[in-house]
Amino acid sequence: MPRRGLAADFAARVRAIARLAMPVAAARTGMLILIMVDTAMTGHASSTELAFYGLGHAVHMVCMLIGIGMLVGTAVLCAQAVGAGALAECGVIWRVAALQALALGALFALLALAGTPIYLVLGQDPALAAGAGGVLAILNLGLPGQLVFAASILFLESIGRPMPGLVIMIAANLVNVGLNWLLIGGHFGFDAGGAEGAAWATTLVRWLIAVAAVIYIFAMPDAARYNVAGPMHQGRAVARKLRRLGYPLGLAQGLESGAFSALTLFAGLLGVHAVGAFQIVMNLVAFSFMGAIGVGTATAVHVGLAIGRQDPRQMALSGWAGLFTIAVFMASLAVIMAIFPGFLGRIFTQDPALLAIVVPTLLVAAATLISDGAQGVLMGALRGAGDVWVPSALHLCSFVLVMVPAAGGFAIWAGLGTPGLMLGTFCGVTLAAILLAVRFHIIAKRPIKRL
Repeated sequence: MPRRGLAADFAARVRAIARLAMPVAAARTGMLILIMVDTAMTGHASSTELAFYGLGHAVHMVCMLIGIGMLVGTAVLCAQAVGAGALAECGVIWRVAALQALALGALFALLALAGTPIYLVLGQDPALAAGAGGVLAILNLGLPGQLVFAASILFLESIGRPMPGLVIMIAANLVNVGLNWLLIGGHFGFDAGGAEGAAWATTLVRWLIAVAAVIYIFAMPDAARYNVAGPMHQGRAVARKLRRLGYPLGLAQGLESGAFSALTLFAGLLGVHAVGAFQIVMNLVAFSFMGAIGVGTATAVHVGLAIGRQDPRQMALSGWAGLFTIAVFMASLAVIMAIFPGFLGRIFTQDPALLAIVVPTLLVAAATLISDGAQGVLMGALRGAGDVWVPSALHLCSFVLVMVPAAGGFAIWAGLGTPGLMLGTFCGVTLAAILLAVRFHIIAKRPIKRL
């Protein structure tokens, strides 16, 4: 194909991915804003309560991201079904995924009851362990609802309807602010719950968004077209496919989130102020990463659609267009983070001791954003192609074998503190981006087939 034709096609792929990515990223950002608001309101109430929330949330995120990873196959299978014109399969995929979401969430809620002993085994101070354990148990009670919502919006996004998830999350955040005001500081007769109050607010909201998403799906004008309430044809086969995709994807999400949680635990060893400051920085990094989640999801959908249509050229172009899109986006955010670290830190706290740690850590974090976004989108592209086990192994190498030891070495042994934790993060995400780019190049050269 002539160079101009290739350039025009690539630009069209970038526009298509950006159109889907914007509402998807906004909806994912809405999920994170729940946590950011909890963090900010808890941090302004008490630095100690912020440390409880940060440690509790670190382990909770491992559980949540493993669960979401187990469900990402929903988008992959639905996108490929839409590309192949098999729309009635999508409703079956969604219902099976929602049932699996409830089961996974219930399992994690039970495991979280052992939160305090887990933190003690990990070497945390008894007071921190007790506070974090209470927060973890409450947050995980909301996981069944959160995971049902995740399965539902993955289904909606794969059929080209990202806006309902965004609208639900906007409403959810307004409710969450009000509940936090009541439950963190204690108003209208409620006790001041601190970190646990914030956790209860988020848990209640997560069940509300699950109910809202399910009602919307059943009420869609063309619900019958997607078979959201009809016969469960091949339900067991769909469940097997979801599990086959879910095990490695859940493992990959678990490895990545577990590695970042290990960094939070390292911060806990550095002291209460260090863990509070690191929680603030990770909230801002995670906020930036929502762009990668949006572009990665859009990339996975377009790769899946191309595979359903048996179009290898569009499949490859979609992957590289997603990478280009996120690189531009993350570069813009990195500049903002590097120029305004003090302003960003003061959104979460006015404590001078915390800000003295947050500002230098944010300067290092800015350097990680492009690589972090790149590895997230490339993982999405490979997901859309159904390639899951090798990328999971690459995550193991990058995050567990490189990032965690490097972060511990820089932060503790070299004495760099929380900026050292982010320096280790830079090493891990950069290696992951390089390895996943090589893997996608290999996959894009192979014959494609629908799962």
